[in-house]
Amino acid sequence: AWSVQEHSTTYHLLVFLKPPCRHSFNLEQDIMDTLLPARHSSIHVALECTCLREPLLGDVLCFLHHPDNKLPGDQSSFLLCTLCTGSYLDVEKIASWAQVLVRSAWLLLPESRHCQLTVLPSSRSCRFQLTGASETNICTDIIFAVQ
Repeated sequence: AWSVQEHSTTYHLLVFLKPPCRHSFNLEQDIMDTLLPARHSSIHVALECTCLREPLLGDVLCFLHHPDNKLPGDQSSFLLCTLCTGSYLDVEKIASWAQVLVRSAWLLLPESRHCQLTVLPSSRSCRFQLTGASETNICTDIIFAVQ
């Protein structure tokens, strides 16, 4: 969605997150969620069993049923530590991670010499504003979701 005002355009982008390889997202409904507004995500990140796929994939071990130290390091563990609190997605960590990512990527673009990027305060989405030489503002609000 977008909206246009005199010197400003605002875009609202919905970005769907996908679970890392060998993981799934599971929405957990709690009785308290129906009584009180949700403060934290109730999206559980769970390991998936890949035992049935192992014959097709070759020498792949299931992290769920073979949790011993002989397994190679799980490549997604850094990402899970960055985006989760415990075994649940943490929307504030996701927003903070995305803000750092956008800020870092912006510095690599040629437009960064002509426009100023300002990350706007938000703990539940990634919000930023681009201001050009003509003082026209473009605001973007990236909202994260899971399917």
